[in-house]
Amino acid sequence: MATLKEIVDLVHGWYPPRTAESWDAVGLVWGDPEHQVSKVMFAVDVTPEVAAEAAAWDADLLIAHHPLFLKPVHGFAATTPKGRSLSTLVKTGCALLTAHTNADQALGGVSEAMATALGLADQEPIIPTPAEPLDKLTVAVPADAAAIVRAALAEAGAGSIGDYDFASFTSTGQGRFRPLAGAEPTIGTIGTIEEVEESRIEVVLPRTRRRDVVTALKAAHPYEEPAYDVVELADAEVAPGGTGRIGTITPVTLEEFGAQVAAALPETYHGVRVGGDPTRRIRRVALCGGAGDFLLDRVLHTDADVYVTSDLRHHPAAEFLEKDGPALVDVAHWAAEWTWLPVVAERLRDAVGSGLDTRVSTLVTDPWTMRL
Repeated sequence: MATLKEIVDLVHGWYPPRTAESWDAVGLVWGDPEHQVSKVMFAVDVTPEVAAEAAAWDADLLIAHHPLFLKPVHGFAATTPKGRSLSTLVKTGCALLTAHTNADQALGGVSEAMATALGLADQEPIIPTPAEPLDKLTVAVPADAAAIVRAALAEAGAGSIGDYDFASFTSTGQGRFRPLAGAEPTIGTIGTIEEVEESRIEVVLPRTRRRDVVTALKAAHPYEEPAYDVVELADAEVAPGGTGRIGTITPVTLEEFGAQVAAALPETYHGVRVGGDPTRRIRRVALCGGAGDFLLDRVLHTDADVYVTSDLRHHPAAEFLEKDGPALVDVAHWAAEWTWLPVVAERLRDAVGSGLDTRVSTLVTDPWTMRL
């Protein structure tokens, strides 16, 4: 068992809300962070039926992939389906947390889960996520104050590298300066050149923390006018995760691969649609969980033999196939993203340990209900 805040912190650690698209609405929708959570249900969509299932199971938290309120609302009256859904959860004390585009690209996220479900080996992102922009700050400080300044920089967010923090480099040398009229020097006298044993401290920091780090530096530094510089580092690395996935399978025909996809994903009336020569040899597979037509041009220039995604439209799909690129497999949006639910459920269960019960909803919330 854990508090709601502890679970939210875990989920946000795996799928940071800052990585969500600007138009998205992710995070804790409702719930008391201090409440204890012993039962967590997972679903793609928050529908009245899913909310009723969570309530009937006495869930303390529903984690959903799709936001319930993607657009701002001024209330959630039970006269609408969305309002009924949230009202049901509120009545039974079931909190609601959503992880949408922040879960799409991440390690252990939607596209990776789908790729694993389809048996892809040697998985890589189609578009790697750029690493967070970094700065490097260098400052000279009297040697006896170096420890204080290093600590202040670290507390403000500098010096975190991977699984390490308080990382810095210090070298020693001589600082020279002459206080002028109007100065109030910590060391030295007006009009006299002063030489001081100083430490040169170098730290790396997220660019988003620049203002906080510089402010902390000035507050901790003993000099009236500290000498420092900030340099923007080149984006030489990529962050873990990225958009879509591409990997390798044991070679099969396109027709056989389509059957494998249908068998690996939850069944829906939408089914699996395939575009291309049924006898084509398939070894390299590109995919994107959810609606992935925005990647068509990028996939065309990979070595993929087939691209698997959802919500493909007639004209973009036809034009893509006319270019003699990869074949296409179009699957139900809900089915593709459902593959993530067991993954995050197991991850949360392992992180919290005994006392946490999880349940993955199998209610099919794909909008298509008949195929004639």
